[in-house]
Amino acid sequence: MAGLRPRAAVASNCLRPAIRRGARHASGAAFGYYTCWQLQFLVNIKTQGNILNWRSISATKKLWSTVASAKPDDSKFESVDAPLEPQTCEGSFLCGLLKNLPHIFLAAAAKQLQELSYQREESLKRWEHSIGSKEDCLHRRIAELKEHECQRAIEDVMYMLIVYKFFKIEVPMVPNLSKLISNRRLQLWPPRETDLESIHGPEVLELIREHLTSIIRWVHRNGPKINRSTLRIKRLQFVRIYSASIMYGYFLKSVSIRHRLELTLTRSEGVPPIQFLNAQLTNKQEQEGAIGGSSEASSSLRPSSVVNPHDLRGYIMGFDPKTLQLCAKLRSSEASNLIERHSWALFGGDMELSQENDEAVILDPSSLKRLLLEAIAFGSFLWDVEDYVDEIFKLSDS
Repeated sequence: MAGLRPRAAVASNCLRPAIRRGARHASGAAFGYYTCWQLQFLVNIKTQGNILNWRSISATKKLWSTVASAKPDDSKFESVDAPLEPQTCEGSFLCGLLKNLPHIFLAAAAKQLQELSYQREESLKRWEHSIGSKEDCLHRRIAELKEHECQRAIEDVMYMLIVYKFFKIEVPMVPNLSKLISNRRLQLWPPRETDLESIHGPEVLELIREHLTSIIRWVHRNGPKINRSTLRIKRLQFVRIYSASIMYGYFLKSVSIRHRLELTLTRSEGVPPIQFLNAQLTNKQEQEGAIGGSSEASSSLRPSSVVNPHDLRGYIMGFDPKTLQLCAKLRSSEASNLIERHSWALFGGDMELSQENDEAVILDPSSLKRLLLEAIAFGSFLWDVEDYVDEIFKLSDS
């Protein structure tokens, strides 16, 4: 229960809604139900540069009918479709907005996060105030249930924020692969490789291309041989490769930001990057150990490779094991759950897949590359979304 102890309020009092919950709307079945702040938000949101007057009943009804009529399968924008469907009313609400009113999506998502943070904070406060009384166990159980409910809602909000990022670069996410596989063959077209690569910098993109090349070669080498232009891979193996690529995209985003911060420190204070110093120290220790600690021989010995602190590849090579593990680790359990849920939703949703019922998928290298590029982009977007959400709603440590 340590994770359920009351935390400091994230959302300020001015951001807290005055009204808590609204009744289910007859025409809002696509969203489950709306909170009162959602209705108030939709009425007062900026539309085409003008703020809607909340006193204008006709304008309110028109906007309400537009949002309430949105259904998950009535997709106006192809890039909104995603393999994982929201399971909470918060996620369904944002899904409907993204399909019908994408210009207010980000403001609505921020409001959702503030509301969820407030709900969790209030349940924890009630539990804290009841400690020592007869209602202690009741409020503790309520706080536990609210924590679980908010976590599920937060995961859906985070997922929709990732979908929104794909929407912004106008790249449709790959739907459930069972819809695309015919006679065990998968083909994705168009590949959209340029669009998916455009979100990365040159140095990161170079590392990504090496990752893709090594994966494709590994599948060629370890899979059943068909011909040079066709790959065959077991579905369970495919899920693992896809999930690992999400983690790789998450890692590259983390380490590239860390690299930029250290380079900024270097320029402003003239201090060499920490990883460069670590690498230099390691090289020196290895040299001295190889020759029995002789300083004369050590001075004449040259390392086989020089670590360039200004190069991302060299920067990563300078990591000690602890730093490497820190950058590769997911910061929140919500992010870990999202990777698992998204991967299984993409590959069929059968989380009990085993070696006995594991069927092979036939595809060409371009289709595999398309999927892996999407996975890496997903990991990069996940890092951004996790960082943004954690500022408003404190996420659980992984």
